[in-house]
Amino acid sequence: MAEFVTTEMHTGGEPLRIIEKGYPDIPGATILEKIQNMKKTMEDKRKLLMFEPRGHFDMYGVLLVPPDIPSADVGAIFMHNQGYSTMCGHAMLALGRYIVDKGIVKNPTIPETKVNIQCPCGLVESYVKYDGKKTGAVRFFSVPAFLFAKDISVDVPGYGKITVDISYGGAFYALVALSQYKMDRSATIQKIRDAAGATTDALKKQLKLTHPDSEDLAFLYGTIVTDGKDQYSEDVSWNVCVFAEREVDRSPCGSGVTARIAQQYTRNLIKIGQTRTFEGPTSSRFTANPIKEVTYGDYSAVIVEVSGNGYYTGTSKFTLEEDDKIGRGFLLN
Repeated sequence: MAEFVTTEMHTGGEPLRIIEKGYPDIPGATILEKIQNMKKTMEDKRKLLMFEPRGHFDMYGVLLVPPDIPSADVGAIFMHNQGYSTMCGHAMLALGRYIVDKGIVKNPTIPETKVNIQCPCGLVESYVKYDGKKTGAVRFFSVPAFLFAKDISVDVPGYGKITVDISYGGAFYALVALSQYKMDRSATIQKIRDAAGATTDALKKQLKLTHPDSEDLAFLYGTIVTDGKDQYSEDVSWNVCVFAEREVDRSPCGSGVTARIAQQYTRNLIKIGQTRTFEGPTSSRFTANPIKEVTYGDYSAVIVEVSGNGYYTGTSKFTLEEDDKIGRGFLLN
């Protein structure tokens, strides 16, 4: 009988299932190679842990693996209903605590402990509040984030012509104001999910993405629907990130707000050091600010600091009986 052990966390309501037992060693010299091997031979495990009856349509998970960057404390492979992602900010905010609490980082320091996590998109430097007994809020510095393209027009079936920016925050997103869909904040999450998903589908048919480091990172991860408040302000800005196979991020989305800051910085709407607060569909909030301009390939990019809180929700032990066909994973949505 197969057995899997996990620790469960959430950040802003967005789940994070940290897989501790059940996977074999993953072959591959790099994290991207490991992911390619998982796609070929281990999809059954992803579906078992992400899909029903142990997960759900919007489940999210992470498998910790040995890093191939010497300065990293651990490597992270993220998974969801569609497959695997290149970056996950809400996971960074939860994993920071987990890594310190589990003693993966030796000799933690007060008032913050530094944690280096290698993600598929690169090394992410995190700082975990720690008072010697308990961990707390986490902040991380993103990989270089950049505006890939602006004012892209796309014909979205059912919604007409929509104009989007394409921005990278560890993953590529289309950014679009909710008003373009003739909706306001009273719209249901399902309506926003449908509009954003249709936009992603339409863009994938016409958009060719490239990435300075690897073609494995050059794909559109999702669409972020915003309130259109891109000019710097101390007011809270709202957004909903719809990613993978139309998953809805319950949090403001860490890589998503990174992408929004990169968009705003490139459009001269925000300056280095100015902090914005972003709110997701559960009213949970992250703060984010551009801290340094860098060059990344042919792009003028920015490093973004994102802060938030992750929380423990429990532990799980999952099993699979050999003759349980339905229990191998399914989705109803």
